[in-house]
Amino acid sequence: MKIITSKPECVWKLKSLLGEGTVWVKSLNSIFFVDIKKKKIFILNTKNRKKKIIKVNKEIGFLSQVKKSIFILGLKGELRIVDLKTKKKIKSIIVEKDKPLNRLNDGKTDPRGRLWFGSMDNLERNVESGSLYCLDNNFKLTKVDSNYMITNGPAFIDTKNFFHTDSRKKIIYKIKIDNNLNIKRKKIFKKFSKFDGSPDGMTIDKLKNLWVCHFGGACISVFNKKGKKIHKIDLPAKNVTNCTFGGKNNTDLFISTARKSMNKTDLQKFKFSGSLFKVKTNIKGKATRPFKLS
Repeated sequence: MKIITSKPECVWKLKSLLGEGTVWVKSLNSIFFVDIKKKKIFILNTKNRKKKIIKVNKEIGFLSQVKKSIFILGLKGELRIVDLKTKKKIKSIIVEKDKPLNRLNDGKTDPRGRLWFGSMDNLERNVESGSLYCLDNNFKLTKVDSNYMITNGPAFIDTKNFFHTDSRKKIIYKIKIDNNLNIKRKKIFKKFSKFDGSPDGMTIDKLKNLWVCHFGGACISVFNKKGKKIHKIDLPAKNVTNCTFGGKNNTDLFISTARKSMNKTDLQKFKFSGSLFKVKTNIKGKATRPFKLS
């Protein structure tokens, strides 16, 4: 099947320093995303076009719906369950208390409703202090993998196979786990060249193609199961950070971007950097499911 995509549409013009964490919430007809460094959550209802911004007290890498207005927030050193409507904090899980210079970065739920997320050095030094974690449906936290510099993804093929990225190393890994969350196989799926930028957030469509954001590369690449690039979306933003499928038929691709690390020349060339974009496609994405409680 040949992939067809529309010209990117800027649906929310912003100056996000580090836009990230796109997640489509079907029950609310809304796309959620964050600005990590400005400690903000953005909500765009695509039905009535209403916009909302929520400020939080820590750097936030991602969020995942539990039910209705209750979400898990991936904050610096903490997973926090909160009702975004009432602002009431329901539960807090401390992560990496022994690594105060780390923060949580990217996170997604798998087909079983478990939450997977990564950590990284907040100063972005060349240190392998990042790890990959899984929070199961009973709030049990397991460290699944380690020695990452900048974690990104993951994107799930099924309950045992997924992609995960180390952006600093420019590598996308394909990982297989067993029922006990032990890694059975980990191999390099794709390594970016210095001309590609760095692989950042990613998502999967119904045909198991992988859609990868290029931080510093101003585009999204689509790779098939064999790792062959089969499509490319150019964007008017240099740092493309995260993407997810959503919309009425789950065929709209929502894309976050960032202004971080851009000089004056870059900002003049890529004037829409930091904004949220939408691209219409002819393929359905894999639906994002809420975090499932046992």
